[in-house]
Amino acid sequence: MNIQSRLDDDADSGRFKAPSGPIEQVRYACALGALASVIAIEGAISITHCGPGCASKQFRALSGVSGYQGGEFHAPSTNIGNREVIFGGADRLDELISSTLKVMEAELYVVQSGCIPGLVGDDVANVVNAYQRRGVPIVFAETLGYRGNNFTGHETVVRAILDQYVAQQAGSAPQTRKGLVNVWSLLPYQNPFWRGDLAEIRRILEGIGLEVNILFGPASLGLEEWRAIPAAELNLVLTPWLGLSLARRLESVYGQPFLHVPAIPIGARATGAFLRQVAEAVEADPARVERFIAREEREYYHYLRDFAGFYSGCASQYKLPSEINIVSESAYALAIAKFFVGDLGLNPGVFVLTENPPDSEQAAIRAAFRDLAPGVDGEPIFEPDGHRAHDWIARRPRIGEYPILFGSTWEGSTAGEIGAPLVEISYPATDEVVLARSYVGYRGALQLLEHAYTAVVRQSTEENPEPSAS
Repeated sequence: MNIQSRLDDDADSGRFKAPSGPIEQVRYACALGALASVIAIEGAISITHCGPGCASKQFRALSGVSGYQGGEFHAPSTNIGNREVIFGGADRLDELISSTLKVMEAELYVVQSGCIPGLVGDDVANVVNAYQRRGVPIVFAETLGYRGNNFTGHETVVRAILDQYVAQQAGSAPQTRKGLVNVWSLLPYQNPFWRGDLAEIRRILEGIGLEVNILFGPASLGLEEWRAIPAAELNLVLTPWLGLSLARRLESVYGQPFLHVPAIPIGARATGAFLRQVAEAVEADPARVERFIAREEREYYHYLRDFAGFYSGCASQYKLPSEINIVSESAYALAIAKFFVGDLGLNPGVFVLTENPPDSEQAAIRAAFRDLAPGVDGEPIFEPDGHRAHDWIARRPRIGEYPILFGSTWEGSTAGEIGAPLVEISYPATDEVVLARSYVGYRGALQLLEHAYTAVVRQSTEENPEPSAS
């Protein structure tokens, strides 16, 4: 099957369904925004075949208003206009690829096409195939904005790299490396904390003796890890749904099993269970696993003991929250809900999931929100529209509850309306500058507690500038 046929199959599979009507305060980019995923791979360059400004706007939107992450944005673009709409833009793309190869050095070039080439029918695959036949490390991904968002665009780009680059590097029978795990988790740049979170996931997996292909961000070795993907013993999907199709693809091509853990672990209870589950899947040394968990838990509970002094002693001084509400993409919403409901005992409020996941995945996501704590279920709402998300939270009846709201900058007015402190954990986040912060694992949970209860204290202090010292 050629490249174009595979892409057409993906587009027609029904994995993405655009919401009907206009969306207010949309929480994702278009499929071309997956260029951020390419930028997150050390040694890779995205070449975009799209209209003027499309590429820069996509990256600036994801990087700039998602914790001011920054990043190396070097994405050549055809910036096609009226001439290419009338006569086609394939020649313009060919010229751009040729020029890019002369002036920009990379281990991999990823050509992404946008809306205009898709509408006018440019044969981008044929242009790229010519360079592939010459041995250029280049792949093609059709990331048409009207076919999906940057979540589904991410999977399209990764699948293109797997099929057109990794498969060529691996040969026919890659040798499995004992203890090597591929991690498919948070979407680069969409989540403000992805860099720190992936680094922490790598740290704890290496702590139990595993070798890890983390694949994206500064914690990754770049394309060296991508070339090693077929040698992995296991694919670990650490999100409610993103990456599942990739793991299934690798299972069919290389026979690699995969482990799906929907909830990214936050805190000692979830992280210990997660590490034991992964260790069992790869038959890691149980004694080493338990030693690492014991060492991490000793430090974690030392800090938690000290936090308990604040938690028990300041209830009369500050409005400590009793109800948690979340507006976020599903991966963080599930992880944070499980931590605050399961570990801290907060009551579940409204959980709004914003990334518009495929219809085929929504039942499994709903199931993942059950049993947040023994006998306590959450009911997620799939809603990409910010105004409707506000209504869901603001109209919830509350009697005797102190709510806390985890969301984006856009939830500021909602938090004020319900009298809740706001903790920014989702896109867009313009009141936070994020570099290497993490909220997952052992260390991330402590930072999350610091951040959340600093917001609680700050709001209480603003409402009562002279609190009692008792």
